Parts: sequence; C-alpha cells; structure tokens
Amino acid sequence: MNVESTSIAEVKVLEPKVFSDSRGYFFESFNERSIAALGISERFVQDNHSFSRGGVLRGLHYQIRQPQGKLIRCIRGEIFDVAVDLRRSSPTCGAWTSAVLSAENRRILWIPQGFAHGFQVLSAEAEVLYKATDFYAPLQERTILWNDPAIGIEWPGPEPILSEKDLAGLSLGAAELFD
Repeated sequence: MNVESTSIAEVKVLEPKVFSDSRGYFFESFNERSIAALGISERFVQDNHSFSRGGVLRGLHYQIRQPQGKLIRCIRGEIFDVAVDLRRSSPTCGAWTSAVLSAENRRILWIPQGFAHGFQVLSAEAEVLYKATDFYAPLQERTILWNDPAIGIEWPGPEPILSEKDLAGLSLGAAELFD
C-alpha cells in the first residue's frame, strides 16, 4: 500500500496495490499490518456504509468526547472528502484538506481523531464505507457549518443538498474543539 501526504500531515491518502487481469481486479482494502506499517495503529470497532444521491453534502461531523478516527473509501461513484483540524493545540487548527475518492481510483482517506469530516457527492450516486475507531455516540456528535467562511472549504460540486442537522451546524468559532 502506498501513502500520499496531504496538506495536514496526520491526514493521509492510501493507495492499495491493485491486482488486475482480464477477469477483473483484487485488492486488500484493509490489512491491519499494512496500515500499522504506515503509522496507523488504531483499533477499528465499527464499519459504516452510506448511500447518497448526487449533490448531497454530509458534514462536517465529529464526536467531542468519543472522537473517531476514520478510514474512508468510496465503493460506488465519486466524492469530495474533507477533513478539518479541530485540535486547539495544533498549528493547523481550523485548516482543511481534501481528497477525491472514487470507485475507480480506489483511494482510501485516513482521518485521525480530532478532525471533523464531511463529503460531497460528485457523481449521480455514491456509496461510502468507513471504519471508525470508536462507537457512534449520538450525544457526543457535533456539526460544524459546511460553508463556514472561517474554514473556507472550496466545495467543487453544485449547490449542496443538506440535512436539517447540517444546515444547523455551528461556526468554527462557536464549536467545541479538542484540547
């Protein structure tokens, strides 16, 4: 597995080794030893699967008391995936980085604890799988406004389709951050 750096050192794009032939292809989407060799040694406790229609934007979500690291991949369609650093002591606090993930490029995004996560669907539909390092805790979930000018994410898609929860997100300045 190859690793590609992003503008925030802790967020990584992983590219699995794909074995292709006339029958199709095969690759390991997760291998604990391979991931650990890249510096990701967290234990994953939950797998999530989402389906979204084109233009849907989900995020920016995080859990304040039970933070989740996430290993994300798109298995159908294409998404613009974003991580926002919410670690108060980090020199990149408030900064964002992104990667385009698709069924075709098979890239995997690692977002460690201490970050908000969101994505926008760029294709007609998309299915996203991600592994999480902690269990979902609805009382700990927080949402930052997707278009907060203090963060300045450059979303590439059309005007997004948003949930009520995401429309009601807080600004970075009003949000709870990680110590």
